[in-house]
Amino acid sequence: MDIHFEEGVLSPSAADMRPEPPNSLDLNGSHPRRIKLTAPNINLSLDQSEGSILSDDNLDSPDEIDINVDELDTPDEADSFEYTNHEDPTANKSSGQESESIPEYTAEEEREDNRLWRTVVIGEQEQRIDMKVIEPYRRVISHGGYYGDGLNAIIVFAACFLPDSSRADYHYVMENLFLYVISTLELMVAEDYMIVYLNGATPRRKMPGLGWMKKCYQMIDRRLRKNLKSFIIVHPSWFIRTILAVTRPFISSKFSSKIKYVTSLSELSGLIPMDCIHIPESIINIDMKLKEKP
Repeated sequence: MDIHFEEGVLSPSAADMRPEPPNSLDLNGSHPRRIKLTAPNINLSLDQSEGSILSDDNLDSPDEIDINVDELDTPDEADSFEYTNHEDPTANKSSGQESESIPEYTAEEEREDNRLWRTVVIGEQEQRIDMKVIEPYRRVISHGGYYGDGLNAIIVFAACFLPDSSRADYHYVMENLFLYVISTLELMVAEDYMIVYLNGATPRRKMPGLGWMKKCYQMIDRRLRKNLKSFIIVHPSWFIRTILAVTRPFISSKFSSKIKYVTSLSELSGLIPMDCIHIPESIINIDMKLKEKP
């Protein structure tokens, strides 16, 4: 195929003298710019006959093409990088199944949780008590009514209801039981009060340690220390007497003067009213055995 070029159109000299086209367009200019591109007449012809599809008449094109750069439509950046999120329906299905598998926190469960944990304030510090773990030992402290005039409370502490020291979680139980005893004591006492410590029928492995008893004494509020009028120990053992003798130098003389030993329930009934005091069956049995001894 012979390609004929018109003279002066695509000649080497004309191509060299043609200005180099810009490699970018300034689309942000303030003044409109027009670029004129000259289209060369190219004759692609085999026979150059008139009427041929390759004749010059059929290949005529305008000499000049005007392009208004400012009127060119350019895509916005947001349109060019528009992202369509195609979610996986299986993923939504699985996530819905996971959300359905999480049970709701019902009102009944909330009430149950409140029964399992109790929040108290002791020594201006907030404490939480595990009520579930101390449930079998809550009978260790009880209200025994009142004595004298006014609201002078009788607080009964039954050592026979203390946990066995052989428990694997003994220290954890005693820690929570200590908080329960102190917080309950503050609720029971309005004015003056006395503590009746039932020591009988308590094996050695259930006796509270010296550190636990000392901590109880130190954590008792100053008001409770001041309002304590008497600390009566019923059926004192050799062990409890020894502990109190050892701790005497570490406690105040006022507190030591409040300690009284009672060897029988009949002797206790001569000191305070017994109508509202609950005496465990094991204490009653040990009291009867002690009476039978010569």
